Amino acid sequence: QVQLVESGGGAVQAGGSLRLSCAASGSIYSRYFMGWFRQAPGKEREGVATINAGGDLIYYADSVKGRFTISQNNAKSMLYLQMNGLKPEDTAMYYCAADSVAPYGGRWNAPDEYKYWGQGTQVTVSS
Repeated sequence: QVQLVESGGGAVQAGGSLRLSCAASGSIYSRYFMGWFRQAPGKEREGVATINAGGDLIYYADSVKGRFTISQNNAKSMLYLQMNGLKPEDTAMYYCAADSVAPYGGRWNAPDEYKYWGQGTQVTVSS
């Protein structure tokens, strides 16, 4: 079992920055692939960024490339998402996700490829 707890969300103005954190506990073997997803009201959950345990496989959604950076501290079992240049369209509930295997067929941004989820942290960006 894996437990994921997100923090760091909040309300910022467009152009601002936030750093999301995800504290992971439980089996390290169940956390081979971790990532951030988000879901805005009335929209489907979408992948934002993911990273494997070795840190050599990193994926970003096109909408956040160059603005967001995913990172991890394996020793502390922490996952981070540094978000710069925030836009109103980044407003959503952000979720931390994990699974014990890499997403099948490169589907890194498919929510159904991840077994473990946190409860989410809200990010609101005003214009």
